[in-house]
This record gives sequence, structure tokens and C-alpha cells, in this order.
Amino acid sequence: MTLRQVLFLSAVLGLTILLGSLGYVWVEGWSFFDALYMTVITLTTVGYGEVRPLTPVGRAYTMVLVLSGVGVMLYVVGVLARVVVEGEIREVLGKRKLQKQVQRLKDHYIICGYGRIGEIIVRQLAQAGVPLVVVENNPEAIARLEAAGFPYVAGDATREEVLLEAGIERAKGLVAVVRSDAGNVYIVLTARSLNPRLYIVARGEEPGSRQKLLRAGADRVESPYEMGGTKMAQSILRPTVVTFMELAMHQGVEWSMEEIAIGPHSPLVGVPLKDTGIRRELNLILVAIKRADGELLFNPTPDTALLAGDTVIAVGMRQNLEALERIAG
Repeated sequence: MTLRQVLFLSAVLGLTILLGSLGYVWVEGWSFFDALYMTVITLTTVGYGEVRPLTPVGRAYTMVLVLSGVGVMLYVVGVLARVVVEGEIREVLGKRKLQKQVQRLKDHYIICGYGRIGEIIVRQLAQAGVPLVVVENNPEAIARLEAAGFPYVAGDATREEVLLEAGIERAKGLVAVVRSDAGNVYIVLTARSLNPRLYIVARGEEPGSRQKLLRAGADRVESPYEMGGTKMAQSILRPTVVTFMELAMHQGVEWSMEEIAIGPHSPLVGVPLKDTGIRRELNLILVAIKRADGELLFNPTPDTALLAGDTVIAVGMRQNLEALERIAG
């Protein structure tokens, strides 16, 4: 039921009581308060008795009021009560459904904070099909989460029980993007203690916060202002490069730049690049290889062999990149 319908029924109920009261004022000459009291006890079928002795005309009016007004009264009150009860039941069922949805998540990402930056992160991860849950305690942000349909946990992300409710022990990564650097430091400390294997990205803005976040356990620290300023400067210095990178990261184009992990059982393990068919058969450009120990090989030579645990950065058509993902295992 819409808000307009609820307001309409409430107006009907109020008008019925008002007209009933004015009827007693006109028929019996009572004061408005006595007439209102008589109308209310009549319509609610309480039956306390007459306020004052009624004339035959007043009794006839009371019978008309009972026959016409009690039905309206019971209908309106019943509908409004049903709206309240159904709303409470829907809220309880919605919370249970949300809890079950979060409990089923595995290898997901926990996004702490749903401000302007957090909302962009959530939207992009959701578009990529990455499982996620948001931790937020701001009522306005929670309302936006409910409207968008993203799973969330309402609470303070610095508290252990809240992160445990978000499934941090089963999570793959965490992003700390609350408004304060101190809050992000506490989140990183708590998250790292609960899951040492977690990949953590944190937001840091104040001078010195980067080192604090890294010492707290963050794997990567980013400053939105620094990233934005750098990108604007590069848009002036290297506009074509920036355009290319934006297109490579965009979901709507047919070609893209992706990072693909080489699995231990992939047929590519131990094979030199010139024999893998990545360039010749898949028509992909291999930009770099990241070894399992963190070593980066830019523009690798044709004789460079792929190893299990490597991550290759390739550019090309999306269907060819997907084919490489399947081969890489």
C-alpha cells in the first residue's frame, strides 16, 4: 500500500469522526467535546453508555451512525493495522534473507564505507560479477544500499563482531574507505587480526597515514586526491595514453586489458611465450608478467617461459582474453 492510500484512509477515518461529532452538536445541542466522546465510543463499539439522555431524534441519529460509521471505522483501522503488521513482518523477513545471503558468501570482498568512493567501488565490482558485502552504519547510506539491492551489514566496521558477521573469515579481500584515516587504520588492524590471508586495500589521505596503514596490515594504500590529481596531470601531459587506459578498463568496449593468473595445471606452465600461441593464435599483446615472488617482467621476450603462479597482463579482444583465461586454468 502506498503512502497516498494510507493518508487517504486516515483522512476518511478523521472525516467520519468529525461529521459524527458535528451531527450530535446539531441534533442534541451538545458541546463539541461531548459530541466527540459520544462519536468515538459509538464507532469503536465500546458502549460506555450515553453521555447525556438522548432524544428520539438523537437515538435515530445514533442508529444511522452505527450502521454507517462502524463499518467504515473497522475497515480503515483493519487496513492500517494490516499495513503496520505486514511492514514489520516484511522487515523481519528482509533482514533474515539478507543475513542468509551474507552467510552464503565465500571468497568475497568486504567494502567498509559506502560514501562517494565506496559507492563507485561497489558498483564496479558488482558490474564485474565480484561477490561483495558492504559494512555501513549511516542510515542514509543504508537506505541507498537497500534501494540498490546490494548486500550489507549495518554496524561499525572497526568492531570484530561486525566484520565476523560480514564473513571476514571466508572473505578474499577488504576495502577500507570510511571517511577518517584513523577509522581505516582500526579497520585494517581488526581485519588483519581476524584473517591474516586477507588482501586489504585502504584509503589514506592525511600525511603519514600511508605508513600507518601499511604497518597496520594493509597490502595497498591509495589516496583519492593523489590519484585524481595525477590523472588530471597525465590528461594534460599524455592525453592519448590516458584515453587508451580508460578504454582498456571500460566494460563497454570489445577489447580490454586484463590480468590472468596461470594455474598450476595449465598447459602453458613451462612453455616459452613464442610457443604458447598467445600472440599468434589468440592475437593478444602480452604487456608484462608478474612472477609469484612479485618480480615484474615488462615486455617479456619470446623465450620467457610461463610459470605456475604467474600473472600475465594482456591486451586484446575480450573473447580472446576469455579464451586465454580458460587455457590458463
